[in-house]
Amino acid sequence: MDPDWNDSQPIYRQIRDRVVAMILDGLLKDGDSLPSVRNVATESRVNPLTVLKAYQGLEAEGLVEKRRGLGMFVKADARELLLGAERARFLSERWPEIHATILRLGLAGELLGAASKRGEG
Repeated sequence: MDPDWNDSQPIYRQIRDRVVAMILDGLLKDGDSLPSVRNVATESRVNPLTVLKAYQGLEAEGLVEKRRGLGMFVKADARELLLGAERARFLSERWPEIHATILRLGLAGELLGAASKRGEG
């Protein structure tokens, strides 16, 4: 994991978001083990308790499960669960601003034309 952190949100949240991105991108699949708390802490140069807090948050969200003596593992259907939640979050939090910018800049027609040329529309 990249040790470059931004100051806009807590590091444990950024670690959580990076694991979520890895699940969504298919880098971590159902049943895969998460990197150990110790390894992430060392590579990212953060306190192991920070990584543990991120992992506990993922567990509370039902995305990973702890297996005693083995570590944390991606739960079955975690990607599908995430897709639904992340899509809803995108549509409610980010899309309104993006849509307003598209309209403000008069890009709607251009974007539709570009999408149809690629076969997406």
